[in-house]
Amino acid sequence: MNAEAETLFTAPLSLHRSESDLPFVPYQERVAFQLLQASVETGLWVARVRFEPGVTLQRHKHTGEVFAFTLKGSWKYLEYPEINSAGSYLYEPAGSIHTLHVPETNTEVTDVWFAIRGANLDLTEDDQVERVIDAAAVLEIYRAQCADQGLPPPDVIGG
Repeated sequence: MNAEAETLFTAPLSLHRSESDLPFVPYQERVAFQLLQASVETGLWVARVRFEPGVTLQRHKHTGEVFAFTLKGSWKYLEYPEINSAGSYLYEPAGSIHTLHVPETNTEVTDVWFAIRGANLDLTEDDQVERVIDAAAVLEIYRAQCADQGLPPPDVIGG
């Protein structure tokens, strides 16, 4: 094979992070997260989030798709009857609006992996956008929380 052909067929290196490579840091009260990947250029951000029992996040809208896999515990959207429990996969289309809730009856932390395209728009009760969280914002939040915890700068993929 000539050098040009080798270049055409050379795959980029895969990137790996073990669970201990990136710390869990506070996101809000009783919620911690680990940012695995953040691509400002493509708008993709991937995070693992741990929720304490009884947590309810602010109602929000997604401008892009969301993919979620529940590793442990259970949670639901207040607007829908389905419960996401360990082993559940959830797909959310762009434009989805909901309120994430972790039941108070959970006996363990709920652990969920999310891949999010676009922005998360936190909404007020009258549907006004109160805060925008996208790949750039979540990377900034994660870096700041790591620094606040006295941790070294995190080696987030794409960050």
